[in-house]
Amino acid sequence: MGKVTGFLEIDRQVHKYQPASDRIRHFREFTLPMSDKEVEKQAARCMDCGVPYCHGPTGCPVHNQIPDWNDLVYNGDWDSAIRNLHSTNNFPEWTGRICPAPCEEACTLNLEDIPVAIKTIEQAIADKAYETGYIVPQPAAAKTGKTVAIIGSGPAGMAAAQQLGRSGHEVHVYERESRPGGLMRFGIPDFKIEKRYVDRRVEQMQGEGVTFFCNVNVGTDKPLDELIADYDAVLYCGGSEKPRPAGIPGTELAGVHDAMPYLVQQNKRVGGEPISSAAWPADPILANGKHVVVVGGGDTASDCVGTAFRQGAVRVTQLDIRPQPPAKEDKLTVWPYWATKMRTSSSQAEGAEREFQVATLEFVGEDGVLTGVKCCEVDERRKPIAGTEFVIRADLAFIAIGFAGPIENGLASSVEGLGLTRDARGSTNVVANDKDYRTTIDKLFAAGDVRRGQSLVVWAIREGRQAARSIDEYLMGSTVLPR
Repeated sequence: MGKVTGFLEIDRQVHKYQPASDRIRHFREFTLPMSDKEVEKQAARCMDCGVPYCHGPTGCPVHNQIPDWNDLVYNGDWDSAIRNLHSTNNFPEWTGRICPAPCEEACTLNLEDIPVAIKTIEQAIADKAYETGYIVPQPAAAKTGKTVAIIGSGPAGMAAAQQLGRSGHEVHVYERESRPGGLMRFGIPDFKIEKRYVDRRVEQMQGEGVTFFCNVNVGTDKPLDELIADYDAVLYCGGSEKPRPAGIPGTELAGVHDAMPYLVQQNKRVGGEPISSAAWPADPILANGKHVVVVGGGDTASDCVGTAFRQGAVRVTQLDIRPQPPAKEDKLTVWPYWATKMRTSSSQAEGAEREFQVATLEFVGEDGVLTGVKCCEVDERRKPIAGTEFVIRADLAFIAIGFAGPIENGLASSVEGLGLTRDARGSTNVVANDKDYRTTIDKLFAAGDVRRGQSLVVWAIREGRQAARSIDEYLMGSTVLPR
C-alpha cells in the first residue's frame, strides 16, 4: 500500500493529452507525462484494502503486484519498483500504454469512481527503467543445449522468447513480416505506442541470445514439420488476424475494407516500409478528404477512427449495433469485474460521430464504388425496426467487428495433415489447454490469440510466460520460471 490516509487526502490524477486539434496532425504518442513527484503522490493513494483485487484474476492477468510497487514508488524506491514490476511483466511499457486497465476497474477505490491511477503509474515505472539504464540484456549464465523455435513475434511470442532465452535455451523466433513485433508493431497505431519501445525490447533480447528470422512465413517458406524435426520444442504464437465475417451485402465495392489491412498499411507508412507485402497485398487506402464510416465498437474500430482523422478525413461515423451503455454502472452488481458503461476513447474524442443500436444493412454504391452505408435502428434483440432505414454518406468504410483466428494461409492451412486439433467453436484457433499449452502434435505448443482467441496484449504476455514455463519443464524435467 501507499500512504495510510493517501486516498482521503489526494485526488486522482492521470496523465493529460495534447489537445485533439494538435494530436491529429501527427502519428506520435500524445500523452503528457507526469513528474516523478506527481506519480509518487498518485501511488500514495493505494490503500490497505485487505484483498487487492487489482492483481488477482479479476484484475491483472499477469498478476502484477500492484500494491507492492505502488508502495515502493510512494517511498521513492523506483529501482525496487522496476524490479518488482518486471518480475511479473516482461513489457510493462507496452501494457502501461495500451492495456485498458482492468486492474483499475477492480480497484477498491473504484467503488467510488476514483481508482488508483495504476496504468499511469505502471507506464511511469517502465519509462523510468529506460531513463535509469535498467533495461539491459540479461543473458543466461549457462546454456542448456536445448533449442526452441517460436512462430510469431507478437507479445506472446516475445514474452516466451525472453523467458526461454534467459533460461539458457537457444531460441529462434520466426516472423512473417519484415520486422519483429507482430500486431504490436503493425496493428496498433503509433499514436498509441511508438515502435521504438518494440525495437528496444528486440535489441535487449538479441543481447540475451534470441535470434529473429524475419520475412519467413512458416508453412509457406518453411514447413512446420521441418521445424518440429529440427528443434527440441516449437511454440506457435501466430496471433488472430482473420476478420470475423460480416455478412453485409456490398463488401465487394471499391472503398469497403477490413480494418486490419488499413491499420497495417498506415503503420508501415509511418515506419518507412513498403505498404504492401506477401501477407498484406493491397493498394493504398487513404481517408484524406473523405467521409468515413467504421462498423464496430471495439478497440480496432477506435484505431481506425484515430487513423482516419490523422489522414485528414472530413467526417468519421462509427456504427455500433449495441445499445448505448449507461454512463455509470451498478457497482454492487459488477465490481470488481469489467463493467459495461459508456466509454470514450481518445480517438473517438477527436470528433467521431457515434451511432448506437444501429445495424449495417448494406454498402451501397454506383459503378462499383462505395457511396453510402444503409443502416437501420434495431430493438433490444438486435432485430431491425421497420421504417427506420437511413443512409450515411461514405467514401470509405471499414469493417471492425473482431477476429476469428489466424489467417487462412501459411501455417494455419498447413497443419491439418499433421494432426493438429482445431477449436470446436468454428474458429481457426488451435486446441491447447492453459496448463501445459501442448497441442495434439508432439513437441508443438501454442499460446496467445491463436489459442484463446482475440484478446488483450496483457493476456498474450501471460500466455507466453506460462507457455515458456511449460516448455522449460518439458525440456529440462523441472523449471524455476514463474507461472
